[in-house]
Amino acid sequence: MIASIPSPHTGTIDIGPLVLHMYGLMLLVAIAGCVALTGVRWVNRGGDWDLIFRVAVWGVAAFEVWKGGLGVWGGIFLGCVVGAIVVKRSGESVTKMADAVAPGLLLAQGVGRIGNWFNQELYGKPTDLPWGLKIDIDHRVQGYEQFSTFQPTFLYELIYDLSMVGVLLLIDWRWRIRAPGLFALYVSFYTFGRFFEELLRIDPAHHIAGLRLNAWVSLILFVLSTAFFIWWQFFGGKFKSWRRGGSEEEGDRGPKMAIPRGRVRPGN
Repeated sequence: MIASIPSPHTGTIDIGPLVLHMYGLMLLVAIAGCVALTGVRWVNRGGDWDLIFRVAVWGVAAFEVWKGGLGVWGGIFLGCVVGAIVVKRSGESVTKMADAVAPGLLLAQGVGRIGNWFNQELYGKPTDLPWGLKIDIDHRVQGYEQFSTFQPTFLYELIYDLSMVGVLLLIDWRWRIRAPGLFALYVSFYTFGRFFEELLRIDPAHHIAGLRLNAWVSLILFVLSTAFFIWWQFFGGKFKSWRRGGSEEEGDRGPKMAIPRGRVRPGN
């Protein structure tokens, strides 16, 4: 190979008697990034940092990061449920918190993938592209021992997730999104990219009708979250009858579209 991405030969760093596991360190960095971004967004919405720290403590415990739970569907779901309970008990809006945390969750998922690079795991199919990821023979998936470079799916997801964080922040800044619409978009964006990533991966997985289980999960969640966003944002959470008259109050109709910030009419 003229060019390729090297992999660390070890996932640990020895600092005297201390052994630092880089996978765990990257998860901590990911969580710190999520907390920082969410905290800034929540405070800008009139909230306080104390609630963010309480949600983080309980949410991280549900993620079980010491078991690598940040990348597991069930861990993400359980962490969000636990966080929602904490927010609800505090008297704050769960939907507004969901929108506040959405970009931070995507940031954490992207940064957390760097830990997979240190562990030489969850890479894609063999490739001879200049950015192919070199994998030591001890870490190669059974049946692929003859190949040395593979698709760097960790890098693809890192770049994609960080890009989508920027898109979410731009959307939230530019338009008035009805909560928890931004969280729905986070799910849509993440699962869209994850579906195509799953098509590249070769690590052992359950298959249904020729697709990896996580590909099916991504596809289903993408459809559901996108449908919810359209229904919630453009139809006000209701399905209107086409035969309703024009004499109805506009407020009863619900928002027809996302309203660009700065274009709200006086009094609205």
